[in-house]
Amino acid sequence: MTLSGPGVDTHPTLFSPGTLRGVATANRTVVSPMTRTSATEEGIVTQQMADYYARYARGGWGLIMTEGTYIDFMYSQGYTFQPGMADEAQQESWRKVVDAVHAEGVPIFMQIFHCGAINQGNYWVEGSIAPSVVQPKGEQIPRYRGGAGGFQVPKEISRDEMAEVVACFGAAARRASEVGFDGVEVHGANGYLPDQFLTVHTNLRDDEYNGPIENRVRFHCDVMQAVRDAVPDKPVGVRISQTKVNDFDYVWPGGDDDAKVVFSKLAETGIDFFDCSAHLGVTPVFGTEHSLSGLARKYSGLPVMANGKLQDPDVAEQALLDGEGDFVSIAKGALADYSWPRKIAANEAPVPFNPGMIMPYATLDCNEAFWAENPSGIPKAAVVARDVAEGA
Repeated sequence: MTLSGPGVDTHPTLFSPGTLRGVATANRTVVSPMTRTSATEEGIVTQQMADYYARYARGGWGLIMTEGTYIDFMYSQGYTFQPGMADEAQQESWRKVVDAVHAEGVPIFMQIFHCGAINQGNYWVEGSIAPSVVQPKGEQIPRYRGGAGGFQVPKEISRDEMAEVVACFGAAARRASEVGFDGVEVHGANGYLPDQFLTVHTNLRDDEYNGPIENRVRFHCDVMQAVRDAVPDKPVGVRISQTKVNDFDYVWPGGDDDAKVVFSKLAETGIDFFDCSAHLGVTPVFGTEHSLSGLARKYSGLPVMANGKLQDPDVAEQALLDGEGDFVSIAKGALADYSWPRKIAANEAPVPFNPGMIMPYATLDCNEAFWAENPSGIPKAAVVARDVAEGA
């Protein structure tokens, strides 16, 4: 849908049409993948989830990404009540989401996922796998309905298991395409399995998947080649980050040199886009003039989604003008206000993000409970404080 209003005039790049391998977007805004843990225990998508994604489609977004979706009935699931794409039943349950979003004229991509060692809830199996036997840093995330304390120690993934995981990524991508998703993104970021191969302290292997950066990015490339081969006629991309859900401080030790290898090697697999996640947004990295998303664009020559602190439309517009991305992927701003693009186009203030929206859990039930209690999007205590200050 094409939006109009004074905000479109002041943010012309943000509201300009885009395209990814033939998939047209009405503007450059993307609903970022966000973990919502609201499927059934068996990974089946609910009508509540379909209604949730349809709200974004009505809100004026150019493209919608699903939450991370596990790929097999072994070790890929990372969170309790996470949706899956591991068989025909899970596949068919997603149809209601695709149909609801398409009814509003908006494209939707599926993000597929393997947690690796960062596992805090798996319905199907016990244990976890990772490149090496290394306990993950940090602790489990309470808002994702997992356990408490540190993560379990994984076992080292075998070569046969690596091949099986790669094949399952391809199979999940094919199922997503068959059920009508317009494109597929692999979650290769934030400390999950592909990123564990890329990260020096979680990859201690003694084979060709460890050592120099060319080796550590090899598993990413294997996965992306399988997904590309499985979905030859639709957009395929990968999310990349430095930091992890359990480690906000990690940076690539080779800096700009690592970035050049990672983005160029992945581009060689024939993918169509990068989605770069950075909790510091489009801040320059490695002493260069570019953010991580800007380096992805520079070294791959592919379209890039910039992510992180871009809910301010002026910042988002400037990021696009500066070449730090071709699209802006927004999480907190989207979670807070389904109609963020419509409101920006109309020069209206969107509802600001409030941590209460994902408390005590990052589920759709908790989000709806927050809105029922706070219909303005502003917690009651804050409304009272404001009214007192204004003498109301």
